[in-house]
Amino acid sequence: MIRAPDERTPVSRPPLPPFDATTAARKVQAAEDAWNTRDPEKVAAAYSEDSVWRNRDRFVTGRAEIAEFLRGKWDRELEYALRKDLWAFEGNRIAVRFQYECRDVDGQWWRSYGNELWEFDAEGYMRRREASINDVPIAESERRIHGPRAEADHGGPEQPLR
Repeated sequence: MIRAPDERTPVSRPPLPPFDATTAARKVQAAEDAWNTRDPEKVAAAYSEDSVWRNRDRFVTGRAEIAEFLRGKWDRELEYALRKDLWAFEGNRIAVRFQYECRDVDGQWWRSYGNELWEFDAEGYMRRREASINDVPIAESERRIHGPRAEADHGGPEQPLR
């Protein structure tokens, strides 16, 4: 848990659970915005100190491992751009569908489709993340995700399935 300068009071990360449609959508957009920075420390700061992840076939525990995992990810996944869509929510849990595009060092473009299950602690930090992801090779001309979503497009239409 991140603590305030006096070390006694935890700093919260709003919006806090239990979520409603508005606060769940805000949490999803905040995650999308953070991941699109490709800044491992910024992204890791949204997770509890003891957060546990399953990302594909990999298991990660704690902020330091999360940041290390993300550094490796974005060293391999160049020009990464992500879109997340709220799928469902209840209490302190949110389900998300997402797509991202990136290219590898050989210049091959990929679109990755996935689902995430999130669970938050009382202070609004994600304490559990389970991600299932599939990758599809695409031609550069098939790209449709170019950089972060414009603020005017927040909450816009869901990404098409294909």
